Amino acid sequence: MKLNCDLGESFGAWSMPVESAIMAEIDQANIACGFHAGDPLVMKQAILLAKKHDVAIGAHPAYPDLQGFGRRSMAIAADELKSMIQYQVSALSGMAKICGTKVSYVKPHGALYNDMMKDTAIMRTVMQSIAEINEQSSNTPLALMVQATSQNTALKEAAQNWGLPLYFEAFSDRRYTDEGLLQSRTIEGAVLNESDALLQAKQLISSGTVTTASGATLAVEADSLCVHGDTKGAVSIASKIRTFL
Repeated sequence: MKLNCDLGESFGAWSMPVESAIMAEIDQANIACGFHAGDPLVMKQAILLAKKHDVAIGAHPAYPDLQGFGRRSMAIAADELKSMIQYQVSALSGMAKICGTKVSYVKPHGALYNDMMKDTAIMRTVMQSIAEINEQSSNTPLALMVQATSQNTALKEAAQNWGLPLYFEAFSDRRYTDEGLLQSRTIEGAVLNESDALLQAKQLISSGTVTTASGATLAVEADSLCVHGDTKGAVSIASKIRTFL
């Protein structure tokens, strides 16, 4: 199993200073593309840091919501949302090319990620956005990173229709609902502390299961495990998870 983290989420004078420390612990970096966080300089710095540590680069597009850090849902027409996603992925891909590397996958951020997992129309728009980029590229097709749930098979079938490779991810630092989705951050305990995150990571890695908020056990078939860069103790969590892998 790979280890991934959402990074490049500083913006102007606002800094999220975990990147240089955590990059050495991860396999995949999901880099913000300017809509929820990140700016051209931050994007370039994150790309160069990922390149230095031989970390795969993923574009981390979001709804246009700097004030809400991309964690607020927005009602956006499909054509407009598709263009927003393509704009962000293209910006990061262009910067990566300048830096002598490439983007290899796309992981939507925050509310966009949660919405696509609940709404088949939004998922279809996200898949189409990436498929259209792939159609015009001579590089290895971009993959889409989605949440591992009981619907993995259905998502694989949908992705095959668009010619998209999929990465399925699980979360070390977030509480799960009985439906296999992430509990809202507005609920106390939805973001796990370090000790609980490590226990959940061990369970996911050793048995491929997760214990939900109600105490139920769910099977989670994942390729990659996420540690959020803004989770308290993220560097320590990532470093300790690395010893499990």
